[in-house]
Amino acid sequence: MNLQMLLDTYRNNPRLFTLADRLTLATPQKIYCKNLNGSSPAFIVASIFQNEISSQLNHVIVCEDAESAAYFHNNLENITSALDLFYFPSSFKLRKNYQLLNSSHVMLRTETLMKWSTGGNKKIMVTHPEALFEKVVQPGIISGNIISIKAGDTIDVTGIMDKFVNYGFVRTDFVYEPGQFALRGGILDIYSFGNEKPYRIELFGNDVDSIRIFDPESQLSERKLLQVNIIPNVETQFDTKEKISLFDFLPENTVLWFDDLELTKERLLTQEEDLQIFLEVQENRTNIREEEEDKELKAQASADDFMPADSLDQALEKFHVVGFGHRTLPGHQFEIQFHTKEQPAFNRQFDFLIKDLKSWEQKGFALYLFAENPRQLERLHSIFEDLKAEIHFTPLPVSIHEGFIDEDLRIVCYTDHQ
Repeated sequence: MNLQMLLDTYRNNPRLFTLADRLTLATPQKIYCKNLNGSSPAFIVASIFQNEISSQLNHVIVCEDAESAAYFHNNLENITSALDLFYFPSSFKLRKNYQLLNSSHVMLRTETLMKWSTGGNKKIMVTHPEALFEKVVQPGIISGNIISIKAGDTIDVTGIMDKFVNYGFVRTDFVYEPGQFALRGGILDIYSFGNEKPYRIELFGNDVDSIRIFDPESQLSERKLLQVNIIPNVETQFDTKEKISLFDFLPENTVLWFDDLELTKERLLTQEEDLQIFLEVQENRTNIREEEEDKELKAQASADDFMPADSLDQALEKFHVVGFGHRTLPGHQFEIQFHTKEQPAFNRQFDFLIKDLKSWEQKGFALYLFAENPRQLERLHSIFEDLKAEIHFTPLPVSIHEGFIDEDLRIVCYTDHQ
């Protein structure tokens, strides 16, 4: 409840109403949100996502790199509990290697593309430049290549396993990562690229008796399902001509948020140069050494599978674009000035922390302390009592990556790990 009250404070901020109004205009807008620090951009995105004025909009947040994208995703997940929130990483295991795939990343990308291709509720995607560089499968192609299995269906077991192989799945004794299936007696296990856990299909002859999700580590069933959709590996199973840039894939009612648009352009250019070098090296090699565990996780890369770096500006023309980083958004038509500061690093110096909090409290600021573990908040309360510091704060058992001070809303949001 306290967290929702904080989000309501943001949602009722006049600056947020101005931003939401701009995002509902028919003409694509380029807006720069100036002076956002710490995790405050996540609160801005969350507030716009929940705002009734802009309720029909999807959002794609492009962070500087994979790590900052993961933190931003976690921030949004923790403060909104949004179900239609997706992390969209690069497919590859290693930088500068455009062949070895990371199966868990392929799963995340596949799940994201599948959910976005079906329309429905508004959604949020958090990504980074390396992930944007890869083209994606057209929405209609994804929906046309889903294998649906329902409880009570009669299936051709041999035929469906052949289809799994054609879709890039590998038969194993036990499934433990996306892209695998196993048949033991009357139990068919399949780890779809579109779900975070595998499915267990119990067969009675050729009849589907039951379907369950199970834990790949413990092999224990978790919950029963009436139907499952098996998704192929979207990174390897479709021709280049069936792929488009992510910007062509996104619906037009999508707002693009950039931490640093210029840096995104620079990283796309770097990716393009690295790809060219990689393809030249591959062309000159006759034997490519393969590690056993990577045999089923290889993509046949070509330049046409990736987005040309110089096409970004044109791709952005049909979207609202919002900049929220320290570097200004090039060519922005409208600027919204915020007044936020980063949380100081206290490094367990509680006297320093108490002095700082008291100074903000005396200025009439509301204090919010965030911690993933509720016991840590209790510990902070006990420390304040032991040091006879009368500080009135709102404890929030939620993790945010970086604390901040918002002078416009007169609030302090500190996180325990800083």
